Amino acid sequence: MKAEYKVNDTELAASVFLPFVNQIWQGDYDIERTQIALSKTLNITAYDNEMPVGCLRILTDGYFFGTITELLVLPEYQRQGVGSKLLELAKENTPTMLYFGAQPGVEGFYEKNGCQKSLQSYTIDKAK
Repeated sequence: MKAEYKVNDTELAASVFLPFVNQIWQGDYDIERTQIALSKTLNITAYDNEMPVGCLRILTDGYFFGTITELLVLPEYQRQGVGSKLLELAKENTPTMLYFGAQPGVEGFYEKNGCQKSLQSYTIDKAK
């Protein structure tokens, strides 16, 4: 599979992103709020014939801090180098160190791609 990669994919529309995300994280996402969220991140995408198959989003201040909000690859495109290429492009195209959390069970993928275990992460749930 020969994917086309885009760094800083400012044309990524919520109408395209949401069907992609719902194949990985099922949810009832608001299209307008999703578009606003996409506009606030550096989006690095992978396409197969104009269909999104992978996306890595970075939230950054451009100087001190950057965090990978998510790295998503469609299940049928996993283990084909898409996620590794997205991480490589993130490393090459961000001015900061990158921090992120990993889902349990995928630590080996990140270690294989040169990522080092760092600080333990915590969450603060928004009061309901």
